[in-house]
Amino acid sequence: MSLLNSLFAGVSGLRNHQSMMDVIGNNIANVNSIGFKGSRVTFSDTFNQFIRYGNDPTETAGGTNTYQIGLGMKLNSVDRNWNQGTFERTGIVTDLALQGDGLFVLENNGQRFFSRAGAFTFDAAGNLVNPQNGGIVQGKLATEDGVIPPGNNLENIVVDQNLRLPAIATTTTSWGGNLDSTSPLTRSENFDQTGNLNSALANGSTVSTTNTIYDTNGNAYDMDVVYTKNANDDWTANITVTDSEGNDVALDIDGNPSAAGSYGIGCLFDAAGNLATLNGAAPAPLGITALSGDLQFEFDPSTVTQLASSNTLSSSVDNNREPTIVTGSLSIFDSLGNPHTLTITYTKVSDNNWNWSASVPASSGNLTANSGTIAFNADGSVASISPNPPMPTFTPNGGAAPQQVMLGFGDPNSFNGITQTSSDSVVSALSQDGSAAANLTNLSIDQYGFVVGVFSNGQSRQLAQVMLATFPNLNGLTSVGDNMYTVSANSGDPLYAEPGESTGTTIQSGALEQSNVDLSEEFTRMIVAQRGFQANARVITTSDTLLQEITNLVR
Repeated sequence: MSLLNSLFAGVSGLRNHQSMMDVIGNNIANVNSIGFKGSRVTFSDTFNQFIRYGNDPTETAGGTNTYQIGLGMKLNSVDRNWNQGTFERTGIVTDLALQGDGLFVLENNGQRFFSRAGAFTFDAAGNLVNPQNGGIVQGKLATEDGVIPPGNNLENIVVDQNLRLPAIATTTTSWGGNLDSTSPLTRSENFDQTGNLNSALANGSTVSTTNTIYDTNGNAYDMDVVYTKNANDDWTANITVTDSEGNDVALDIDGNPSAAGSYGIGCLFDAAGNLATLNGAAPAPLGITALSGDLQFEFDPSTVTQLASSNTLSSSVDNNREPTIVTGSLSIFDSLGNPHTLTITYTKVSDNNWNWSASVPASSGNLTANSGTIAFNADGSVASISPNPPMPTFTPNGGAAPQQVMLGFGDPNSFNGITQTSSDSVVSALSQDGSAAANLTNLSIDQYGFVVGVFSNGQSRQLAQVMLATFPNLNGLTSVGDNMYTVSANSGDPLYAEPGESTGTTIQSGALEQSNVDLSEEFTRMIVAQRGFQANARVITTSDTLLQEITNLVR
């Protein structure tokens, strides 16, 4: 019987080392299978035959040990190695690799599967699927507003490739920057007339100058001054102010209002050619104010002479300084998605006080309630805004609905919007909440599984989130092929959660996890399995030789 035991022990060694080779062969075969996790084999001895039982020691004799002879070996376990595999970059957005212990969740024909292989694609219906077997990746779909709902209720991840975003009319804009506190006033303050009128000119002759003046809101006007000779030493200065559309502006000159059109001022010169009287009084600057609007300045021709020399008449406004006009623009959208350029103009009225006015091109539509004021504190922060909030009403051309657009200049007593300091004036738009209608042009998937759609208008929106599963015992999962697993009795129930902290797993888009099989380790195990197989085969052949000798005893 002892020879038969050695035969059976050798057979068990052959059988189980063959199983070891089967595992090694499977590992090597899947060395390039994405997401594959290699396995290993462990052995243990099997039953042992008692030859003699041991005895307890006594007062007069020592104890004896038990004698046992083993009856071979058996498979102890086949364990899967869940160590992380390396990543291979593919550049395909829907190729997903997992960093951590989580698994993708897929559903096919009502059955749920789990996988580490993330070579997914979209099918004709927009489902994110495993193209090998049609398993649909599970996750959560966003609402129409792009919000991922809380919880872990799983559903098929579906993305409509023809998805469009409707146009959104702009309702809110925000602005930031600085207005230079050292800037001069915007409106023109002084119109200075200088030069000479040729005394040799005939009566009725004219000499003229033209210059540009500005009102408080930065609107430009042309001011023409035409001197007409009436007689020797007697001239009339005719003043005409016209707006940007060519309309004459009605003026009040030194308390004398005039109808729209030219306003004549008498100019008498003395024998030395100097201005003797201006409008019947000693030469002094004349105050000019528009009867409507915010135009107010002084006209000073007191240095004009009348000499027998060529005409050198000229004019300057505020010593030729540039008026303070600060502008900022951005595109806003109407309810049909048409863009319109909204321009805000800031003009300085006095220290710490500015006017604002909003405008759109005439071709875009009409803007009402489009002006107001901004006052600043001594530290440069906004003190008050009028009206508050500023909300011009925009009525677009082309059939879009009227809309109110709030202008966010900042909050009182804060520095989160427009400020007024000694820095240069630069004001720009920070944001606006409107957009044109747009088509889905691209997708991205971030490390937390959010599927984000990128649209043709530059906007992006969350569309879905890939969910993952973790298990108390990964080795308890049952492999069903196609790089997929199912739940078994000893795996425990799956815990569904979002990628990140709750699962300890993140997602890498544009990459695939490679097999974690180590070829050098597998070849080493192969040698060990081969030697074990050879040794057990030698036990069988030796036992057979001994049995042959026994049978030869009867000859």
